[in-house]
Amino acid sequence: MANRFSAGYLISDADYETAKQRALNITVEQTVEIPRDIVPAGYVEDEILGRLEALEAADGGYVAEISYSLDDVGGDFLQLLNVLFGNSSILSKTRLVWMKPCAGLDAITRGPRFGRDGLYQLAGVSGGPLLMSAIKPVGLSTSELARLAGDFARGGMDFVKDDHGLVDQKTAPFSERLAACVDAIGEANAKTGFRTSFIPNITAQGGTLERAYEAREKGAGGVMLAPALAGYDVARQLADDKDFGLPVIAHPAFSGANVVGGDCGFSHRFYYGTLQRLMGVDAAVYPNFGGRFGFSRDECLSIVDGCSEAFSDIKPILPAPGGGMTFERVPEMKAAYGKDVIYLIGGALIRERATLADACKRLAEAVRAT
Repeated sequence: MANRFSAGYLISDADYETAKQRALNITVEQTVEIPRDIVPAGYVEDEILGRLEALEAADGGYVAEISYSLDDVGGDFLQLLNVLFGNSSILSKTRLVWMKPCAGLDAITRGPRFGRDGLYQLAGVSGGPLLMSAIKPVGLSTSELARLAGDFARGGMDFVKDDHGLVDQKTAPFSERLAACVDAIGEANAKTGFRTSFIPNITAQGGTLERAYEAREKGAGGVMLAPALAGYDVARQLADDKDFGLPVIAHPAFSGANVVGGDCGFSHRFYYGTLQRLMGVDAAVYPNFGGRFGFSRDECLSIVDGCSEAFSDIKPILPAPGGGMTFERVPEMKAAYGKDVIYLIGGALIRERATLADACKRLAEAVRAT
C-alpha cells in the first residue's frame, strides 16, 4: 500500500452529523468523483478513495482530517494540489487549514533549495532578522529606480527587490532595469562591504522562466514572482533546477481571494506558509498585521508557523511581512516575529529619499538591537 498524507478541513457546521456528511463528501469529491455507492471495490475503494480519519470540534465548526494515497498523486505536483483541494475549493463552509506530509513527498517536490538557513548564508549572516525593500513606483525611469537600488544597498539592506508592479513598462524595461540595478548595487557593495542582492520581478506573460534565467545570467541575487499569477509550479521548477541556483521570493499579488473568504478557501497558515514551501519558495511576502490589508496578528503568526514547522524533509522558509512597516512599529514587530524573519519596508524608507541610505542604517540598527 502507498503512503498516505492528510489534510485538515474546517467545516463550518454546528451540527456534527451534517459536518460528518460534508467530510465524507470531500473524501469522494477529492478522489474518485463518482457516487459513493458505485466506487469499485478493491484497489480504488481501499487505496484511492479518501478516508475520514478524524472529525473534531473546533472554533467555527469541525475540523475533518482526511487522508489520501500518494498513488492518487501520480508523482505530479499539481495533482498533489488538486487532491488537496481541487473541486472542494469551490464549496462553501469548507476551508483547507493544514496538511500533514508523509514519506515519499520529496519525490513530488523537494521544496525550497535555500530556505531559511540558505538565505542567511547568502546574506553573509548567521541568523536574522534580514531586511528587504522595494524600488518603486511604476513610472520612474530605469536610472531613477537604479539610483534607489544603490541607495538601499549603501544603507545595508540585505535584499532590494522590484515592486511587484514593475514588469516591462516603457519607462523601465525589464532587461534594462535588471542590468542597471545589478550594477548600482554592485558598485555600492564594493564601497561598503555589504552583500546586498537585487531581486527582480520575473512574473510575466509567457516569459517567467526566461526572465528568471536572464536574471541569473546578469547577476541578480534571486528572483521574485507572484505564484497566484505565474502559476504554482513555476517556483518548484526553478528550485528543482540545479543549474538555476537562485532563491525564489513569493509575492502575494492576486492571492487575496484564496484566503480572505470567511468559511471557504485556504487558511493563512497553509496558503502563505505550507503551500509556499511545497512550491519551493525560499521566502514568502504577505501583508503584515496593523497595515492596510487587515490581516490579524494571529493570522500573521500562523503564517510564521506554516513557514517554520517541521514538515517532512522540506526546509523552513522565512516569512516576509510587509505593508505597514514603519520605524515606529519596530518594537511591536520584533515582539511578534523574533529573529527568523525578513522585514519588508518600502514607502516609509522612500519617504526619507534625501537621506535614504542613512534611514536604512537606522532601521537596521533598530531591528537588530538586542
